[in-house]
Amino acid sequence: MGSEKNWNFDKIIDRSNTGSMKWEPGVLRRQFGQGRENLLPLWVADMDFLSPLVVRQAMEERLAHQIYGYTIMDQKFSEALILWYKRRHQWEIDPDWILTTPGVVPATNYLIQRFSMPGDKVLIQTPVYYPFARSIVNNGRLVLENPLKISEGRYQMDFDDLAKKVADPRVKLAILCSPHNPVGRVWTKEELERFGKICMENNVLVFADEIHCDLIMPGFKHICFQDICDEFAQNSITANAASKTFNLAGLHQSSLIIPNEKLRNEFSIYFETLGVDPRGNGTTFGAIATTAAYNGAEPWLDDLILYLWDNFIYLKITLEEQLPGVKVFDLEGTYLAWVDFNPLGLSPEKIIQIIEEEAGVALDHGNWFADNGAGFERFNIACPRSILEKAVKAVTAGFKKYL
Repeated sequence: MGSEKNWNFDKIIDRSNTGSMKWEPGVLRRQFGQGRENLLPLWVADMDFLSPLVVRQAMEERLAHQIYGYTIMDQKFSEALILWYKRRHQWEIDPDWILTTPGVVPATNYLIQRFSMPGDKVLIQTPVYYPFARSIVNNGRLVLENPLKISEGRYQMDFDDLAKKVADPRVKLAILCSPHNPVGRVWTKEELERFGKICMENNVLVFADEIHCDLIMPGFKHICFQDICDEFAQNSITANAASKTFNLAGLHQSSLIIPNEKLRNEFSIYFETLGVDPRGNGTTFGAIATTAAYNGAEPWLDDLILYLWDNFIYLKITLEEQLPGVKVFDLEGTYLAWVDFNPLGLSPEKIIQIIEEEAGVALDHGNWFADNGAGFERFNIACPRSILEKAVKAVTAGFKKYL
């Protein structure tokens, strides 16, 4: 697997003593409990692969300059981003639409603060990336759930429930996770059109988190929400970044795309009150890495997606064969596989206990994503096959004791 010269996704990289959130024993202890320091981690959504060589070379070249003063986001950054989305997604972004942020999670908090008031409601489609709910609650807003429903083995949006919920005038913002984390859906144009129309008709601003948009599995295509029609573009804010795509999350570089000039100006002014430059926010190496990745790492990404797809097929076949009844949902996008262990007839608490104590593996537990995630587990498959195999074998062995 991998490619011929610059990358090898099978290579195991020792991440210990590097401050890795995913692997650091102290973090594992805080997240999973005392005695869990040595769990095999397939949880945090970063990859155990080296970032592309072109990225490392660009950063090393800048490092050699040996002066790391205040950094501006030069034209090369926006040009690289614009060309990437035009080439990869056929979406043409105007450079004036681009604002920079230190990550999508901070941006989520800033948007909630600016475009809603304490006591207002923010809609999310559960089970969903749990920092969304945390950001809503921490800012004094109310979480409004529009639960996804499972139909014929596939997650779908519940549009009837959505229309009913957003009719409440207290709903100011709807967060669209696209592709969806953790259920792995790549929403179709028709689904996005229905979602966008319902929100627009009820004066609900859409925040489209599209951070996983480049990680699309074979046979699927990501549709950029703002590219569907100008009406949606004017009623939405999109977040994107190279961080998930090229394993750059620690560099804290992301962007907001805001075509609506009024919204963009309002957010820019608010950003400035926080002491942040909305067009120059970022880090020296974040900007350089993002620019280099968008300009030169596409072949690396194409190979990565094939590797991830092979990992997913292995995971699905092995778990469903070894643990009859377990459902591994088809992966359309992201490198996060969503697995339903409920058919085994065990309680959600027992499922977690088996995974942690019997298997010795750290996964994102489904109840973290909302109550309708209980009994599910999220596997991060962006790791060398040997690590994935070790984890899957441990999980299957752990559960077989109880079947």
